[in-house]
Order: sequence, then C-alpha cells, then structure tokens
Amino acid sequence: MGWTKEQLLARLQELQIDFSKYDHPVVLTVEAQAKYVGHMKGALSKNLFLKDKKQRFYIVSALTETKVDLKVLSQRLGLGKGGIRMAPEEALGEILQVPLGCVTPFALVNESARHVSLLLDQGFKNHECCFFHPLSNDSSIALNVRDLDKFLNSIGNPPAYVDLEANPAVGKDQPPDLVMLVPSDAKILAGTPEKQGSSQGSEKNHISVNNQPKVVTVAKAVKPSTASTKEKSPGAVNLSISYADPDKFVEEILEKTRTIVLTEIKEENIEKHQDQLATMISNSISKQLGLELKNIACRSCSTWLRLILLDFNTKAEGEIIELLGAFASCFKE
Repeated sequence: MGWTKEQLLARLQELQIDFSKYDHPVVLTVEAQAKYVGHMKGALSKNLFLKDKKQRFYIVSALTETKVDLKVLSQRLGLGKGGIRMAPEEALGEILQVPLGCVTPFALVNESARHVSLLLDQGFKNHECCFFHPLSNDSSIALNVRDLDKFLNSIGNPPAYVDLEANPAVGKDQPPDLVMLVPSDAKILAGTPEKQGSSQGSEKNHISVNNQPKVVTVAKAVKPSTASTKEKSPGAVNLSISYADPDKFVEEILEKTRTIVLTEIKEENIEKHQDQLATMISNSISKQLGLELKNIACRSCSTWLRLILLDFNTKAEGEIIELLGAFASCFKE
C-alpha cells in the first residue's frame, strides 16, 4: 500500500519543510485546481506521467504555461520520435499508487516508484513557491523549490531541472542531452510481457555531486554497463568515470596515477633499478593508464552505437550509414 496524504505531510514536518496546505473539492485538471488556489501566491504545476516503449516511466513536472512537446522530449531522451507517451491509467495505481488526477513529484516516496525518472521544469526556480498535490487531489500544498529539493534528496532522488521548452539538435556530433535521465530499470506492469533483449537506459545519474539539484543543459555520455575483462597489474584500478563531471574525471585520473607511483616506489625497486626507476615508473603509468583510457574511448563509442540503435527507426538510410561510419572510425588506429 502506498503512502497516504497524512503520512506525507507528517514526513514534511519531520524534515522541517515549510508548506501551506489548502483543502478543496476533488479536482482532475490544473484548470479546476486554479479555481481554488490560482488566486494565491505561487505557481501552479502540471504533472505528466509518461512511459517509453521499454516500460520505463517518467514524471514531467512543469509550470502550467510551459509547452512540453513529447516528440522533442523523446528525441532528447534518446528514444527517437514518438518513443514516449502517456502512461496507462492502471500504472497510476500500480507504479505511483495515486488515483487519477494526482500525479505529483511526491509520489516518488513510494517504493514502487523508485525507478521513475523525474524531470522538473527549471522555471520553478523563478517562483517563490509552487503548488503540488500531496498524493491526493482534494488538497494542494505550496512550498518553495529549496524545500522540494530537500524532500527529494531525503528519499534518495536528487532533483534534475530541465529546460523543457528547449529543442536542441540531435545528430552525429550532438547526442541527446537528456539521455542520462532514462531510468536504468523499470517496474513492469502486471500482464505486460517484457521484451527480450531490451537494452537498459543510462543509470539514474540524476545524482549530482553532494546531492545538490542540477540543471540539465548539455549532453552527457551513458555510463558504461560492462567492464574490461583484460587482466590488469596490481596497481591498476578500474576508473569509474563520471562523464558528467570533468573535474571529478581529472581528480580520479590523478588519484590513479598517484596509486601507480606509490605501488612502484618500493625499496627493492629503488635498489634494483636506481637510475632507471623514473623510466620504469613512467612506463608503468603509460601501460596501466593507457589501457584504462583506451577502454573509456571504446565505451564512448558504444554509447554512440546505443544511441544509433535507439533512434534507428527515425533515421533515413543515409543517416544510418553516416552514424555507423562515425562509430567505426573510433576503432581505427
């Protein structure tokens, strides 16, 4: 059984989140909600519950005036045109565990919704407070973005703010900019067969550094799902690269270099190699880090191949050949 409105409001109080609650008759649309709270200070939100062809679910929470083009959003997620659509009504009860007209970011508090990807309108940040249903559409609560972020972080779902009206080009040199928000797995609806061989999307790496909210503005590569099976020397450690954070990437490279140096500088090596110690360490760094960086390059290529396959049905034959040519060039010496 999912969380109740009373349990949610109690949780907000435990987190010391300030909110204002307004009771009203049951409403099914934003227009109906506006009759009761539209005159108050705060922005109304419209909340869309969507799914893709692989039964992965999304909540898009936007200002009422924000125009959300599902075809554009689908392409930005790397799902091709028409790859995302409204979720069926039965999913509301099974996944979000809320009735019709109650889609809300707060539904992610339910365990059954932990794989649902949440896309928040970055326009929310321009308002002092915003209105959402607290798991029930017979009331609305108003709170500011900072407190919404606090709640989402408390349930392990760091917020991702997106310019939902953007329409960036997607192509060979411009991968989908929201592909990192595709859920890594999904809860399959009862009676819905899972397609065999379906690839998983990128991890829910809408996890930003220090659990701070993020604004998605540029494309990110997909986190690799397989590791190199080549044997590595004791000093070599797999690089868990965060493509979305260049600073972290550089920091990790430097840390692995330090590890290799400390591994090689041993008393027996100093006595044995003496004048050749610097050359030995340099060769070790080149060999071990070189292998890691080469693996990273191949993983980047695999990301491109995945994006090509995701968008196969929307490309003309010439475009497919061009994209596959770019992929193949990654493996040339």
